[in-house]
Amino acid sequence: MSFHPNDVARRGQVATMGLAAAFVLLLGAFFRTQVLENSQYVLQSETNRLREVPLPAPRAIIYDRNGRVIAENVPGYSVSVLAPTADSLRAMLRRLGETIPLSADQIELAVRRYRRAPNRPTAILADASFDIVSVLEEHRVEFPGLIIQSAPKRHYPDGAAVASFVGYTGEITEAELASRAYRGYKAGQQVGKGGLEKEYESRLRGREGTRFVEVDARGRVVRDAGARADILPESPAPLYTNIDLDLQRLVVSLFGDTLQGGAIALDPETGDVLALHSAPTFDPNRFIGGIPADYWRALTTDPRRPLYNKVIQARYPPGSTWKLATATYALENGIATLDDMMPVPCTGGFQFGNRYFHCWDPHGHGNITLARAIEVSCDVYFYQLGLKIGIERLVGGGVALGFRERTGIDLPNESAPLFPYSVNYYNKRFGPRGWNTSVVLNLAIGQGENAQTVASMARFYTALATDGEEARPTIVRRQEPVRARVFQLSDTQMDGLRRALTGVLTRGTAAGEQVHGLAIAGKTGSAQNPDDPTKTHAWFVGFAPADHPKIVVAVMLEFGGHGGHAARLASAIIAHYLKVTPQATVMPPTEG
Repeated sequence: MSFHPNDVARRGQVATMGLAAAFVLLLGAFFRTQVLENSQYVLQSETNRLREVPLPAPRAIIYDRNGRVIAENVPGYSVSVLAPTADSLRAMLRRLGETIPLSADQIELAVRRYRRAPNRPTAILADASFDIVSVLEEHRVEFPGLIIQSAPKRHYPDGAAVASFVGYTGEITEAELASRAYRGYKAGQQVGKGGLEKEYESRLRGREGTRFVEVDARGRVVRDAGARADILPESPAPLYTNIDLDLQRLVVSLFGDTLQGGAIALDPETGDVLALHSAPTFDPNRFIGGIPADYWRALTTDPRRPLYNKVIQARYPPGSTWKLATATYALENGIATLDDMMPVPCTGGFQFGNRYFHCWDPHGHGNITLARAIEVSCDVYFYQLGLKIGIERLVGGGVALGFRERTGIDLPNESAPLFPYSVNYYNKRFGPRGWNTSVVLNLAIGQGENAQTVASMARFYTALATDGEEARPTIVRRQEPVRARVFQLSDTQMDGLRRALTGVLTRGTAAGEQVHGLAIAGKTGSAQNPDDPTKTHAWFVGFAPADHPKIVVAVMLEFGGHGGHAARLASAIIAHYLKVTPQATVMPPTEG
């Protein structure tokens, strides 16, 4: 078959044009791949040979009001493993267990960590000792997926002395990772687990960095450094608190290892928390890198509940410290004056209906005024004052004074006090005929259906120490204090109350616990213990100097007996803060 020369030439031109078009398309594809999309493919190729190793960021340093360190970061070591599968990880850890001590629980925990984040190195030891690191370095060639690196470790120089408010840190849990509050967090990161560490987590955490290691096709590390420029972690700004670390140490030393309860010290004008301690406490440094099982077991089985914050979580009958709420309501509403006497003098008890209500002093106090009743904590006087006020108004007054509300302190898990919301509370609890007005007698002296936190009582006394405005307790420094008016008394009434409260320590239930050269105003209390009526709780809440208060202190001693014991601790705390030498020598009488 023959073709015309023109046909051959035409077909040759078409073929040439087709080849040219193909070459143009190929060149365009090469240009797009090699030039326009170069960074994308470079990143993809590097991803295949590089693995990201997180560089933990140091948490913010926490300081007290004078610039002393409460929480800091110290150098530590972490050990992690790169593994392609969970089975290979388990096999590697079993071999690793022949070199360093690794329990079966640690291996299973590491496998769970791997499954949560298979693309990240799996932490084996979050806080490895130098000895373990030295041993692993000697055997490093036997474990090509092993990553050993320095990591900042949280440290609390004062240990247990600050645990009540600073909390501790630990590895983020699966439940936390699933919650919206921890959006953006990754498995293996450390987060605050209590106290300030948890409350201010967003301000304390830093920005994690990244370093890159080169791996082979099996995921084994072939180059540990220099594979790509590191992204350095970023540290957050420091957190400044209102805590006075010297005062905090003094409070802790007063409780020692034997007393249990809680104490808080506030600036009455601003609400600044100067000290806060719950006893017994725990060592937050033991939680870093994973708490030892035996220590955790000891904490959780201790009947004294060291993990339970007795200042903001535990609730106790406030006892006679609450009599100031009864007195304040009566004064504000014109029901009584500080010079008023009650119809029935105190002879050691008070008959109401078919019940006899005892006074703490079986000898009685006689016919006394409200001011004197505060000094000697006469129950019989306040029984009658409670009846004069009435159950409806007394309950409503307690609600108005904030005894049902949390203080708003900047710590997590604060408990709300327990107090009736209205008289209908009794109808629902006991039935319309299951109670009578005798409940007002117990309520008037801080017993009955009334359980307060140590912090809530301290907050109320900031109002007594100022002009009727209570201050919200605040640990971390803020620009403006938060204050709220809860009652309004005249200057004469306020002065009279403060004189009566000063008399508590000079000639009343805390006689002898006054500090020479310093007028302390306060109120003792001995509250019945629902679990064991023979072991009462000891209370004291007060402030000083009485004429121009600079500190409010609330102390509650579980099973402490009479309030004078708590007053002794409070006087020492106040004297230390105001730099006055205490000279208390006389033991106060027992009071109710």
